[in-house]
Amino acid sequence: MSKLTRYTSWQALTGLVNTLPHMRQLFADDPQRFDKYSLKDCGLLLDYSKNRIDAQVVQQLLQLAAEAGLPQKIAAMFAGALINTTEKRAVLHTALRAPADADIRVDDCNVVPEVQATLKKMAAFIDALYHGEWRGCTGKKITDVVAIGIGGSFLGPKIVSEALKPYWNGKLNCHFVANVDGSCLSDKLEALDPQTTLFLMSSKSFGTQETLTNTLSAKAWFLAKGHTQADVAKHFAAITSNVEKATAFGIDADNIFPMWDWVGGRYSLWSAIGLPIALLIGMDNFRLLLQGAREMDVHFAATPLAQNMPVIMGLLSIWYNNFQGAQSHVVLTYDHYLRGLPAYFQQLDMESNGKSVTLDGETVDYSTGPVIWGGEGTNGQHAYHQLLHQGTALIPADFILPLQSHHPLGEHHAQLASNCFGQTQALMQGRTYEEALTELANSSLSASEKQLIARHKVMHGNKPSNTILMDKLTPETLGALIALYEHRTFVQGAIWDINAFDQWGVELGKTLGNAVLTRLSAPQDCNDLDSSSNSLIGLFRKQRI
Repeated sequence: MSKLTRYTSWQALTGLVNTLPHMRQLFADDPQRFDKYSLKDCGLLLDYSKNRIDAQVVQQLLQLAAEAGLPQKIAAMFAGALINTTEKRAVLHTALRAPADADIRVDDCNVVPEVQATLKKMAAFIDALYHGEWRGCTGKKITDVVAIGIGGSFLGPKIVSEALKPYWNGKLNCHFVANVDGSCLSDKLEALDPQTTLFLMSSKSFGTQETLTNTLSAKAWFLAKGHTQADVAKHFAAITSNVEKATAFGIDADNIFPMWDWVGGRYSLWSAIGLPIALLIGMDNFRLLLQGAREMDVHFAATPLAQNMPVIMGLLSIWYNNFQGAQSHVVLTYDHYLRGLPAYFQQLDMESNGKSVTLDGETVDYSTGPVIWGGEGTNGQHAYHQLLHQGTALIPADFILPLQSHHPLGEHHAQLASNCFGQTQALMQGRTYEEALTELANSSLSASEKQLIARHKVMHGNKPSNTILMDKLTPETLGALIALYEHRTFVQGAIWDINAFDQWGVELGKTLGNAVLTRLSAPQDCNDLDSSSNSLIGLFRKQRI
């Protein structure tokens, strides 16, 4: 039995699972339930009243957090302790949005001045592009930026840029490339003019396979259009730790932005990795994005556990994952601009907490890392919501809605909100057989047909959900929302006693992929792998001959 499962609170929670009445009854018994189980801070409101909880469950969940040392682990992260134990690194994405006068140390060196210097360098870079001071090799103004990255160097900037489209200033167009499939890059290049295009390459090592391959192909395209190696410096910039490789590629050292070991890729959009965001919305709005995240950092670090949004959300996830068998969690965004957010939270959570050993290297004997998925409301209501309402799996849900639309159009936003609120209500209360039968009372069906159809219309309800509201989607509220999920992810990993900041599973796939790549272009067939891999490689090689 692991240390975690021996906690008094863990044992108490195990005994509480089957003691709660249906949520219908919980609401009927307590008219003040919303007031008790909702929180408001950082421009967000979290309603967690539609969860299978009562005061006793919440008390034991908070006790679990205390027994697992969550307050101390939060403090250690903010202090720059080496909590990424397998790589002996601090975890300080919070330093990227810290105030300029903060003192946050790594190896006894305050990292905040370097962060602030990078923000100033980003601002100067953007101004040069906006005002035409940076021009291409033929003297033409840059109109398009192609951001090349993978993983956190791609997904965060792309999805945040999409989310903040109402704040695009129209100064530049930005295109995102991640997939090493040649069709992805080719589609982008087809519509671009090399004389007015700037490529922004994001790779800590300047050697990430997919990113480097796409960047080399972009360079080949640029040179094939009649330009020279000397012209590369006018059309390529980089975000990397490997200045030597970037300059050898042809990038001017002044146009190389830093990356730090104490920032993981999936937490890096707040750094120069977020340059594409800043190019689209301007540096002032980018700073507001940082400010919103900073406000959530302060909330997370200083607010008691019982009123702490990330803590409550993380504990609720553990309640369902570890005590009620939930294997997935759905994120439903009722805002068109937030449609990509579930994919971002998917990477954040699953790459962080998809682990099976504790910090001490012991195999866990409890579930970790639920599958995160979701999509855009109301589209999902005509697809997978059926499974949420009547399927056999328990799938906790998060509903996210801005109360104001950037594009008020008739009753559109009222209908959107009504769908959002109606879905959470339906998941909670369901529909009984008697209610379904009553709804069919005036139909022309026979008595037996009514009874049969009524059974098909039953929804048991008692399906948990959180609702997160904001007045309006702004850079600040988006920053707070993303930081909320970052810290929620941290809470889960801290309680599960796993390292939420390495990703060795990602590394293995890369290593084996590189080994396969050499075999795909080898002069003769290779038969030193398993029969499946050998056969698949052989089929691919035949198509290349």
